[in-house]
Amino acid sequence: MNDRACLVIGAGDDTGAAIGRAFAREGLTSCLVRRPRHANALETLAQSIREEGHKAIALPIDAREEEDMAGLIENIETNVAPIEVAVFNIGANVQFPITETTGRVYRKVWEMACFAGFLMGREVAKKMLLRGHGTIIFTGATASFRGREKLAAFAGAKHALRALAQSMARELGPKNIHVAHTIIDGAIDSNFIRENVPDVDALREEEAILNPDHIAQNYVMLHNQPRTAWTHELDLRPWKENW
Repeated sequence: MNDRACLVIGAGDDTGAAIGRAFAREGLTSCLVRRPRHANALETLAQSIREEGHKAIALPIDAREEEDMAGLIENIETNVAPIEVAVFNIGANVQFPITETTGRVYRKVWEMACFAGFLMGREVAKKMLLRGHGTIIFTGATASFRGREKLAAFAGAKHALRALAQSMARELGPKNIHVAHTIIDGAIDSNFIRENVPDVDALREEEAILNPDHIAQNYVMLHNQPRTAWTHELDLRPWKENW
């Protein structure tokens, strides 16, 4: 077993990948989680981290499944290392007019962006409480505090995730477990943005778009904060983003 592990739920191609790399460079074993249909991409990410000389393992599961999540945490704790940091980074950003938002869509978005976060938080808290320390970070969005048009499902889920983080912070903080919620308030230089925003190259040139590596640096900072001055909520936006 290694000394410490970082769990990243939602280790996608951009922000999640950057978070996994950043904590691996800190000496933790990055345990990367994404749905099984992305297993090949997940293993490619883990391999790229290992090629840098760091430790990473791909663990494809559906984070919405309660038994799978409990088994995942137990597997990491038993066979990899104690989980020092757990990051919930699932997005689930979908847009539908309210009259076209089906019950199935609403439930699925909530399961992905909130319920899976609850499962992760509950299971890692069980382990961290036994050790008396740890860091849990939930990735939020603009929708965490402002519901825009056509984002009823996404905003509902992200509002709920923020409330979960607040409740856990008040309960676990006095027990030496740092719970933080980040608000990513702006476009991220991601595959989705690169495919859908025509002027993304100009935004990158101006440094007017969120850089996944720089987001990840802030997550590492949150983990390394002295407990005399913990941040619970951190909002990140590029310098040209409207407040």
